[in-house]
Amino acid sequence: MRAFIAVDLPQEFNDKVADVQSKFNDFKFKFVDPGIVHITVRFLGDVPDDKIPDISRALDSVKCEPFEAHVKGVGVFPKPKFTKVIWLGCEGNFDKLYESVTDSLSSFEFEPNLHRFSAHATLARVKYLPRKKKTEFLEILDELKDVDIGVMQVDAVKLKKSVLTPQGPLYETLHEVSLK
Repeated sequence: MRAFIAVDLPQEFNDKVADVQSKFNDFKFKFVDPGIVHITVRFLGDVPDDKIPDISRALDSVKCEPFEAHVKGVGVFPKPKFTKVIWLGCEGNFDKLYESVTDSLSSFEFEPNLHRFSAHATLARVKYLPRKKKTEFLEILDELKDVDIGVMQVDAVKLKKSVLTPQGPLYETLHEVSLK
């Protein structure tokens, strides 16, 4: 199964997330349903079903105190003139959480992360951005660079299963670890 470890955004952020996404309605982007927008701490990839209990036990050893996080600002990967992902920025103790999650999973042979960890919540994927719409897109990005979604308490990480469907991904929480 396709699996990842994440921090969910609180439900009370859904309307603000949807409002930010609506600014891009004139584009044909693939938006993430606001109700499932999350911060991926570690993508695991395809994991054999029989490894899930071992991964869950390993995650129970995560050592990171709960912390406050600020979700604000819209950005893109890899760069504004060649955008593939539109995201919300997330400030907080995510580097410590990422390190602890990574340490707890060190005995497993997951693919290494190719990019430096950067806490973010994906809002949309961009397959195509017409050249004639690029200026409009960059103006909207600039307008949203300081948008404030809110402050949240990060007190748990979740091991999730992802099933990709034509309508978008479906997520199921397989294990939850309370931070302490």
